[in-house]
Amino acid sequence: MPDLLWDDVKNFFDPELMGALPDVAVPGTTVEDWQTVLDLVRDRGWKWEYREDGVAVPLASAADMVSAVDREVTADLRVWPVRGVEVIFRLYVVGEVSFEVDLRELQGQAGVDLLMQISDHDRSYVGEACADDPRGGRGPSSAGV
Repeated sequence: MPDLLWDDVKNFFDPELMGALPDVAVPGTTVEDWQTVLDLVRDRGWKWEYREDGVAVPLASAADMVSAVDREVTADLRVWPVRGVEVIFRLYVVGEVSFEVDLRELQGQAGVDLLMQISDHDRSYVGEACADDPRGGRGPSSAGV
């Protein structure tokens, strides 16, 4: 039985109520934690693409990704853990692993289960609690992920 049931959390997955693209953040992270995220994506065999200022570029390591902050470049790692669902990891600051998901892609129990898998993997790899903000800020978690 899943930890979260759709009927118990469906309001948190309502794009009209929560916004379509809530941010999820793991604060207190390091370059090594970003490398752990890259390792997770590669280990799981998920399709991914790294972009700087919207242009796809090769990515060898988290150190390369983190250097974008120093170069004042917008960096994001787009990941497709399953077909039809995109998770975008955004590098705003080195000390926080941030990602967003499109709630329209996560409807029903399968969507809840997938988000929990991603959050659980993120937590187990990085070892920190996740917090989400439905409006793109950095507030307290509303969905408990």
